[in-house]
Amino acid sequence: MLYHLFYPLHTIFGGFNVFRYITFRGIGAIVTAFLLTLFLGQKFIQLAKEKQLGQVVRTDGPETHLVKQGVPTMGGLLIIFAVVSATLLWADLSNLYIWLILGITVWYAFIGAIDDYRKIKKKNSKGLSARGKILMQLAGVVIVGAVLMQLPDSDTTLRFPFFKNVAPDLGWLYVGFMFLVIVGASNAVNLTDGLDGLAAGPTVITSGVYLLFSYLAGHAGLAAYLQIPYVEGAGEVTVFCGALAGACLGFLWFNSYPAQMFMGDVGSLAIGGSLGTVAVIIKQEILLALVGGIFVMEALSVILQVGYFKISGGKRIFLMAPFHHHFEKKGWQEPKVVVRFWIVSIILGLTALATLKLR
Repeated sequence: MLYHLFYPLHTIFGGFNVFRYITFRGIGAIVTAFLLTLFLGQKFIQLAKEKQLGQVVRTDGPETHLVKQGVPTMGGLLIIFAVVSATLLWADLSNLYIWLILGITVWYAFIGAIDDYRKIKKKNSKGLSARGKILMQLAGVVIVGAVLMQLPDSDTTLRFPFFKNVAPDLGWLYVGFMFLVIVGASNAVNLTDGLDGLAAGPTVITSGVYLLFSYLAGHAGLAAYLQIPYVEGAGEVTVFCGALAGACLGFLWFNSYPAQMFMGDVGSLAIGGSLGTVAVIIKQEILLALVGGIFVMEALSVILQVGYFKISGGKRIFLMAPFHHHFEKKGWQEPKVVVRFWIVSIILGLTALATLKLR
C-alpha cells in the first residue's frame, strides 16, 4: 500500500524513491509487525480471558503442563493480523506471489481457528478430525498449485542443496509434492507448538533465512552468481518473510516462559503453511527440511512413535512424543528444552545459509 502510495511521488521528491527498495520495505514490515504484536498483545490477552478462550491441556501430557490449563490461547490471531497488516502495508500488491501466500496463511488460520474453537467448546484437546483437517488443507494447496502451474514460467523441477546438477522434473506430480511440503510444514509446526516459545523461536529463524533466499531468488544477477533458481517477482516475498519474523518476535514477548498466551492451531497451522508456500514459490522446498529441522524432527518423532507402537505391540521409542516431551520426561526443565531447541535451530539456519556457497 505504501509502495503504491509513495513510490509514484519519487519524481516530485527524490526521498520517496526509497520505497522502491525491497530491503527497505522488508525492514519496514519487520518493525511494523513486531510493534503491532507488542502493542496489541496485552489487549488480546484481556479479551481472550473475557471470552474464556483458555488453553485445553491434554490429560496424557506431562503433569507440569497442568498449570497451563486456562491460559489464553488462539494468540495466532494476533500473529496473523500483524503479518497480513504489515505485508499489505509494505508489499507491492500487484505481485501474485504475495496474494498466494496471504491466501494460504488466512485459509490455514481459518482451519486452525475452527480446530481451536472446537477444543475450547468441548473442553478437551480434540478438535477437527485428522481427515477433515487434511482435506481442508489440501483444498488450499490445489488452488495454489493450479495457479502456479498455469504461469508461463512455471518450474516443476526440484533442486537439492549441495547437488547443483540434480534437478528432476516432476511435471504435474509437482502439485502432489507441493501438498507434502505445505501440509507437512503446517502440521509439523503444529506439533512443535507444545512448549512456551518453542514454535515461535524457530519460526523467526526460518523466516529470516527464507527472507534472504527470497531476496536472492528475485535478483537475477545474484541468483545466477549463487547458482540458485531465479524466480521473477519472488523478491517481494522478502516483505512477507520479514512480517512473519517480526510478528513472531513480538509474540515471543508474551509467549516466552511462563507464557501469558499461546498461539493455538490458528497460529501454528498458518505459520507452517505459509513457510511451505514460500519454499515452493522460491524453489527452495528441500531446504525447508534443513532450516526447519526442528519442525521436521518433531513430526518424525510422532510418526516413528506411532508406527513403532503399532508394529511392536505397544512399545515406544521415546518416553513421549512429540520429541520435546521426551526430554521433559527425562527431567529437563521446560525453558532448558526450549532454549536448546532454539540453539539447534540457529545452527540449522546457518547451515542452510552455507549451502549458498556449496553448490
